[in-house]
Amino acid sequence: MANHGPSYGLSRECAMKSAAKFSLERAQECLDWIEAVVEKSIDYPEGSALRDQKDFGDILRNGHLLCELINKLRPGSVKKINTMNAPFKQRENIEMFLKGCESYGLVAQDLFQVNDLYEQKNLYMVVDNLYALGGLAQRNGFDGPVIGKKMATQNRRDFDEATLKAGQAVIGLQYGSNKGASQAGMTAYGTGRQIRPDELATLP
Repeated sequence: MANHGPSYGLSRECAMKSAAKFSLERAQECLDWIEAVVEKSIDYPEGSALRDQKDFGDILRNGHLLCELINKLRPGSVKKINTMNAPFKQRENIEMFLKGCESYGLVAQDLFQVNDLYEQKNLYMVVDNLYALGGLAQRNGFDGPVIGKKMATQNRRDFDEATLKAGQAVIGLQYGSNKGASQAGMTAYGTGRQIRPDELATLP
């Protein structure tokens, strides 16, 4: 975790669950994608690849790369990227990135909270967000580097009034059929069964 001591009790349990959901491989793919889109080399804390989730959080924590990413996908999403190292300016960068994602078309469940990244509480949600953003970029016609699965496009069809009324008269096959249904030959509820003479021979 960033800038605080070890967690205990429930906080430690939550931290362990969050760490278990974090995939170093997926996180590395996200950084490779960002690097390709913004056309800028990422400075890793050590070496040229991630060692753990803390490296991932440290790289994205100031929000610079995220703001550059959303500006590449949707130019003008972030008017001015804060370059100061003040915590509130870095948080503001992350917030502007998230607003840019929402304007680009991401739904609320694909976003993360500022503290998920800045405090490195739920970094797996940041990874999920970047995968969702990559899929949306493909759907929106972005022709640059890709990551994630392309989001499905809505296939909306408009029918005229006559077609809609005709559809209401049809009974779906899953409901069975009422054609030929008849109560002929059925006895009333609670009455005794009428045994035919030819059935007597078969009784024990």
